[in-house]
Amino acid sequence: MTTPPQGNPYAAPVPQAGPNPYAQQGGYPQTAPVPQQGYPQTAPVPPQQGTPYGYPAQQGHPGYGAYPGHPQPPAPACMFCGGSPAVHVTFRAHRGILILMTFGKQSGMMCATCGLGVYRELTTRTLWQGWWSPFSLFLFTPFTAIHNLVVARKVKKLPAPAPGQHGQQVDPGVPVHRRPLAYVALVPVLWILFMIVTGLTQGS
Repeated sequence: MTTPPQGNPYAAPVPQAGPNPYAQQGGYPQTAPVPQQGYPQTAPVPPQQGTPYGYPAQQGHPGYGAYPGHPQPPAPACMFCGGSPAVHVTFRAHRGILILMTFGKQSGMMCATCGLGVYRELTTRTLWQGWWSPFSLFLFTPFTAIHNLVVARKVKKLPAPAPGQHGQQVDPGVPVHRRPLAYVALVPVLWILFMIVTGLTQGS
């Protein structure tokens, strides 16, 4: 028969569990737990609806809350009456006397009423004063008349200023074709036609 294995004769005896000697009187003193120092606890802020990532809306940041709008710039006003709307235009005038020539212009913000008045006045002045020099007859006066005609389309597209919005306006007067001085322009035209007919007659 075989003998069952015996325990290790060289192993140290295992101490039996007993009461904690330090828990008895005379051991290390028991101390109360020290409260941890830190920042005071605050209640969590619930996320707000309609803001990115749930953070509170911040004043003055676009996309995160109310953004104060910038003040709108004032509407352009007419240089003569202060009415609005207005557009920046430049009307010209020309006068030719033999070898002397003068050029004039009126430039600035103009409403529909004042711009039309300036256009009619300067164009009429050019049509009866701008033909009496060679360069004026063939170059400067036709250019000035065409320029004013094109620019006048800008002011004619504008609506009339609202009542009570403007001061003293430029009187637009009657249209150019109803002003007798505008037909002085027919004098150089008839003179040119007369010279052409005379030259053709003498050449035949």
